[in-house]
Amino acid sequence: MKSVFVLADKAWAGSTLLYKWQKTLGNYIAVAGQDNSVKIFDRHGHKWSELSLPGRCVGMDWDKDGDILAVIAAKSSSIYLWDASVNKTSQIESGMRDQMSFILWSKTGPLLAVGTVKGNLLIYNQQTSRKIPVLGKHTKKITCGCWSVQNLLALGSDDNTLSISNHEGDTIRQTTLRGEPADITFSERKTNERSGQGENTVSLSVENKNLMLFNTNDLENRIELTFQRHYGQIVSYRWYGDGYILIGFSHGYFVVISTHIKEIGEELHQARNHKDSLNSVAISTAVNKAASCGDNSIKIHELSELKDISNVIQLDDETKGLDQLNWTDDGQLLAVSTQSGTLHVFLTKLPILGGSFGTRLAYLTSLLEVTVSNQVEGESPVVIQVEVEPTFIAMGPFHVAVGMNNRAWFYALVDGEPGFNKLKDIEYLGTIASMSLNSDYAAALFEGKVQLHMIEGKDQDEKKQMKLFPEDEGKGRIICHALTADFLYYGTDAGDVVCVLVEDWETVISYSHAVGVRKVFPDLNGTRLVFIDDKNGGFLLSPTNATDSCFELPNFSPTITGVLWDNWHADRGVFVAYDDDKVYTYALHKTTIYGPRVVFVGSTALLFSQKPLLLHNGELTCQTASGKTSEVALSTHSFLKRASVTQQGPQPELSTQLALALMLKRFHEACALCKSAGSNTDWAEVGKACLVHMEVELAIQVFRMSSNVGMVLSLQGIQGIEDMNLRAGHLAMFLGDYNLAQDLYLSSGCPIAALEMRRDLLQWDSALMLAKRLAEDQIPFISKEYAVHLEFIGDYVNALAHYEKGMIQDNGFQEHNEACRAGVARMSIRMGDIRRGAAQAIQHPSRILKKECGAILESMKQFSEAAQLYEKGQYYDKAASVYIRCKNWAKVGELLPHVSSPKIHLQYAKAKEADGKFKDAAQAYESAKDWDSVIRVLLEHLNSPEEAVRIVRETQSIDGAKMVARFFLGLNDYSSAIHFLVLSQCNDEAFQLAQQHGQMEVYADIIGPEATQEDYQSIALYFEGEKKHLQAGKFFQKCGQYTRALKHFLKCPNTDDNLAVEMAIETVGQARDSSLTNQLIDYLMGESDGMPKDAKYLFRLYMALELYREAARTAIIIAREEQCAGNYRNAHDVLFSMYTELQAQKIKIPAEMATNLMILHSYLLVKVHVKRGDHLKGARMLIRVSNNISRFPAHVVPILTSAVIECHRAGLKNSAFGFAALLMRPEYRNKIDPKYRKKIEAMVRRPDTSELEDETTLCPFCGFQLPQNELLCISCKNNVPYCIATGRHMLKEDWCVCPHCEFPALYSQFILLLETETVCPMCSETLSVEQIKKIPDCSQYLQTDGLDQ
Repeated sequence: MKSVFVLADKAWAGSTLLYKWQKTLGNYIAVAGQDNSVKIFDRHGHKWSELSLPGRCVGMDWDKDGDILAVIAAKSSSIYLWDASVNKTSQIESGMRDQMSFILWSKTGPLLAVGTVKGNLLIYNQQTSRKIPVLGKHTKKITCGCWSVQNLLALGSDDNTLSISNHEGDTIRQTTLRGEPADITFSERKTNERSGQGENTVSLSVENKNLMLFNTNDLENRIELTFQRHYGQIVSYRWYGDGYILIGFSHGYFVVISTHIKEIGEELHQARNHKDSLNSVAISTAVNKAASCGDNSIKIHELSELKDISNVIQLDDETKGLDQLNWTDDGQLLAVSTQSGTLHVFLTKLPILGGSFGTRLAYLTSLLEVTVSNQVEGESPVVIQVEVEPTFIAMGPFHVAVGMNNRAWFYALVDGEPGFNKLKDIEYLGTIASMSLNSDYAAALFEGKVQLHMIEGKDQDEKKQMKLFPEDEGKGRIICHALTADFLYYGTDAGDVVCVLVEDWETVISYSHAVGVRKVFPDLNGTRLVFIDDKNGGFLLSPTNATDSCFELPNFSPTITGVLWDNWHADRGVFVAYDDDKVYTYALHKTTIYGPRVVFVGSTALLFSQKPLLLHNGELTCQTASGKTSEVALSTHSFLKRASVTQQGPQPELSTQLALALMLKRFHEACALCKSAGSNTDWAEVGKACLVHMEVELAIQVFRMSSNVGMVLSLQGIQGIEDMNLRAGHLAMFLGDYNLAQDLYLSSGCPIAALEMRRDLLQWDSALMLAKRLAEDQIPFISKEYAVHLEFIGDYVNALAHYEKGMIQDNGFQEHNEACRAGVARMSIRMGDIRRGAAQAIQHPSRILKKECGAILESMKQFSEAAQLYEKGQYYDKAASVYIRCKNWAKVGELLPHVSSPKIHLQYAKAKEADGKFKDAAQAYESAKDWDSVIRVLLEHLNSPEEAVRIVRETQSIDGAKMVARFFLGLNDYSSAIHFLVLSQCNDEAFQLAQQHGQMEVYADIIGPEATQEDYQSIALYFEGEKKHLQAGKFFQKCGQYTRALKHFLKCPNTDDNLAVEMAIETVGQARDSSLTNQLIDYLMGESDGMPKDAKYLFRLYMALELYREAARTAIIIAREEQCAGNYRNAHDVLFSMYTELQAQKIKIPAEMATNLMILHSYLLVKVHVKRGDHLKGARMLIRVSNNISRFPAHVVPILTSAVIECHRAGLKNSAFGFAALLMRPEYRNKIDPKYRKKIEAMVRRPDTSELEDETTLCPFCGFQLPQNELLCISCKNNVPYCIATGRHMLKEDWCVCPHCEFPALYSQFILLLETETVCPMCSETLSVEQIKKIPDCSQYLQTDGLDQ
């Protein structure tokens, strides 16, 4: 709060002051001290007048209008009246003899009440000058009183009584009090009923301790309120609001109570405002504030929230303390007097006056001080002291004007101190209602006219430089006006908005509105204007654009008092409208696909008593009652903050901010929001807004960001279109507003686009209507497409009509015409014109049409026609099935070769069977793959069991097998019947049949591997009963009863011996039971019957039990026996099989076995080589065999004879001689074949010891040069692997193996051998050259632990 002035007079020093503000206006304050005068000051502290009195002033009061001040003084019976309007003092004789003590004007009329020290009363009517003296009203001094609104007068006196009199001075009521009264006030106390009695209560304080409330109609009906002792005495109290009382107590307490019956006596608020003492309280309802003073401070409270102290004023110089506190009626000024005789006046509320031009503001900062600032551009403020308290302020680019009544003072703004020059003051022809400035001109509105004149014109040019509007008086009174850089706008009560070009003062545009125009607000350039009319509607006018001249503003509140355009360079289309509580943001969308429009963006709350002066980029600068400005950020621009500040606290939702940014056309900010946290839907919203505002390039970027490829491609396609309507049409279509798109297309230079759009949307009705207007040649094609749609939804009548309309008499459109004819055919059939439809379908080249028409006819139960069409369209299955439905078997028979559907064949077969044509029926059943029926017909009707059996075997049909089984039963062919019963899975029946007819062997053979354990057991038990031990054992073994099986096998007579023993070995092998094993070994050794069995059985038993070492030993024994008996191939095979088995089980092979196998194999190779004529290899093998001749006792002589002959042939004369000499031994000599004896004897007699040296090759282990046929390396002592083709030792670089037995061979020799032989010499498996692969790395075959060394 600002101190306006301080009054201090030497004459007043040291005493308290009596002072009164002028009522209503508050322009004057009358002050009386201890000297004999009353001084009158204006509201700026200038002394205005002085009344000299005969004695000290004891009382004064202003009348209700503030025109007359009445004063009474000590030592005088006169009343002094000072008239404020003429500054004159007059004097009235009261006619009272005693001293006057009290004076008070009525609240409603020109009545003045004066009381005296002796209790007398005078009522003076200032209008009629009538005086009514009332003697003896009280017995002692009248000290206080109050007028009511009903003109009743309540008086309090030192005689402890309260009287209520009427305006004539007659006492109406009187009551006695317990002490001296003070502070009498009339008020309205609230009761529960809303009574309209007016001021029904008188309140007063008694002895400054208690507060009494009386009912004016019944003084005995009283309420006495007492307070806590420590509060001190009641200093003063004030009524306010809805029956509340604010009371100040001497000890500094500040208390509020309510007088509602329910709450009476309750303290609603209590605070100790001052530490030591409180002197006075005051209330101003105009500014809604309460004040208290005490110690040396004043505290100001808001009435709406008493806890809030809005201001504290410290008066540090006033050490004696403060005294009385009073507001002016308008609450602008607050006066406080002090104990030391000074008076301080503070400004509590300034008139909110201000103006702006561009970003520059001018506003009232004190009663006589105007501040000019430009915060946006960062200029330092200029403070101008003005001469009068202004009622208006106008701001221009270079000037400020202030004024009141009919005068205006002009100031030019300059660089340098103090920042302004006073130019001049001008008197106008009437009281100025408002004023506007631009760079050169001022326009003042007074009494319905606007005066336009130069601000800095020369005097002689004044006439030229001034003009009054309107020129024609009959055009109505001007209510409002505004001035921009180039134009003067004014609005009249007749509803005209006129635009005048300032340069040549000519009217440029005039717009007529239906009702009077109250206010006009042009934007900075003057190209757009918002006006408010008498019905409180808001409208936007674009005088430059005739087509879209006037829009009503949406959501326009009737309380709106003003409009501000945004001064930010980029926001030219944004403005706000404001009332006392809120600011409403609007945006003009100049270019949209919907045309220009104004949208309401949102509202922002305003704080109490703030007036907006300037809007710049969403920041609103407001002027406050305290003479300052404050910044308000519009909630509609909250997205700007989000982009720049990382705010604390809750953020508005992104989607809300995005919507605001888009409404304000802030697309780049919207994109920034989306980049920071936007989802795909947010991007889509931005893209949609870009489309609405026809921002195609930006929309492409946005849709790229949201990955909407289709939209990007569509927009790129329309980028180059210049025609705005066509472009807007495309955009409206992309947005799905098709009706708008059509209107835009039709108003563009390419109306056919509307037709194309309707066709693409399949909206055929609209398309046809457009085609009639725009492109008649398209009607047939649209008709056809429409017909297809109508057919789909089942409107066949119209579909037929449109198909017929779609025909074109031009051979170039054959495909189109065929589609139409097809439609006509389908629709004719649908409509019941079957002959026409069918005929058209048959003529038509399309197969599919025939199928469609056939299906329609079939659904209509027109079977013969449907079948005909199917047949014509080569849909034989469908045709046949329809012919069957109408029982046309002849036709079905004709079509059968073309039919693939089994169902149709089946139906035909059934029909033929019913007719007794069984052969045809069987054939048809076979085509239908119904095998059971084929078998049934073959057996029952055609007596062809062979065919039936063949089919059963091929198809494995269970039911068929049953039928065949029944047929054979009828013929008593039991084995066949059993066979087919098993095939049909009727095992129990087959078993019973086998049992009855002794065919169990047959059953057992047939049942094979499919049988269950139970089946095997029942067969075994049957054979047991029949004493057929071999079979019984076999089936007991199959069902896992090994003990019983073995018992039966061992019981078998010797004829079955071999098989029985084999089976017994297999059983024991499966059982793995030691007792059974021992039982069988005893049997084989002959323990049980004294007849040892062949050793091979023992070998097989060991093999079955996987006792491979025992088996190997047995195998060697068996081989030796076979060898002795001369069965060399058997011995070889036994050893070979044992060798491979041991290898498979990864068991070491005994050396004896390996050696035996090698010698036997060498023997077998002799025949191979000799047969091939390779005598050298044969001879070498015979040498190896002859060197071990003891192993071949049965054929010693023949082997040695062959060795002699072959060695001789091969040139190994020395070896031949050696073996010949051996043959000459007496035990062999006589056994030599006579054919060769002479030759051998001759060899011995004439020995030839020449010998072909054996070639040497490398040992594969150590690389030592070793004779080819030597198998033991003398260097590394390893047994060298031998080649199964030649018997020689193996070579690393010539290695291969037999793919069956994996025995090694020399690759080169094996290939030669296989040219004549077809089997492997070791395992006798069939082989070809292709199967032999050379092995480059043979290291895996050279591991020496394979043999038992």
